[in-house]
Amino acid sequence: MALRRDRFAAGVLLLLVTVLSWGGTFPVGKSAVSGLDPYWLGAIRYLFTASFFAAVLALTEGPRAFRYEGRFAAAAAIGVIGFCGFNLLAFIALQYTRAEHVALVNALQAPMTALAHWVWRGARPARFTLACMATAFVGVSLVVTRGDPAAALQGGSLVGAVLALGAAVSWVTYVLGVVKFSGFSALRYTTLTCLPGTLGLLVIAAAATAAGVAHPPGAAALHQFRWEVAYLIVFTGIVGVLCWNAGIQRVGPLDAVLLANLIPIVVFAIAALQGTRFAPVEVGGAALVIGALVANNLYLRRAAGK
Repeated sequence: MALRRDRFAAGVLLLLVTVLSWGGTFPVGKSAVSGLDPYWLGAIRYLFTASFFAAVLALTEGPRAFRYEGRFAAAAAIGVIGFCGFNLLAFIALQYTRAEHVALVNALQAPMTALAHWVWRGARPARFTLACMATAFVGVSLVVTRGDPAAALQGGSLVGAVLALGAAVSWVTYVLGVVKFSGFSALRYTTLTCLPGTLGLLVIAAAATAAGVAHPPGAAALHQFRWEVAYLIVFTGIVGVLCWNAGIQRVGPLDAVLLANLIPIVVFAIAALQGTRFAPVEVGGAALVIGALVANNLYLRRAAGK
């Protein structure tokens, strides 16, 4: 019993590291895209991250772990959708709207996953879950529009929210894709999808550059934003992912998702420390989202216990 409690406590600590790491992603990313092209930022970030995961996989599972076992096409498609879709759309969204708005939209991944299961597998969520989903979406709309839908059309805020929603959809697709890789460890699945995803990021960045849409960063820009890039590589891409995988093995997915609801709170706290002043409707909308997600998680825990 004591060993189980120690294991659970260790899992909670690991997940809190993830929450803090991922909570800083959006404010740091917002700073980075002020001077670095989002296409090349994603490509550079995952060039290092994918190399790290590949090295760890080779050391822990050996060269045989790099075999796709006839599932390369699926891994490539999932990797491109997940890593390219999420990174490009999220970083471009940060050019249009505030970091805390992007974080809150991405917090909708849990209800979006439930909706995806409903559409693809016919697994209709419980009425309480559907009510929580509706409440969360209403809360996000209040934050994004600040209670005035017409105002959201000015300054690109709505564009940023739509792009952030696309990023969330991309990552939900990636998470659901794990069912096609039964028998693969979490590290192996991450690595074998990250490699083609990184190649996709490089190809898209090169194509966007050729089209005049993207611009490779110079040495001066990379030096100026070196700490932001380092954070996105080390803490977001490596530490956060490894702690998440290790933590979820110790506490289970329901408790992990419950703690993940703290990520938007971290983002809002960072913004407040930076001097951002929030309208009451923003605070109320954020509270609706987080409250709905927590309530649904507790409901699912109770249902699982029964």
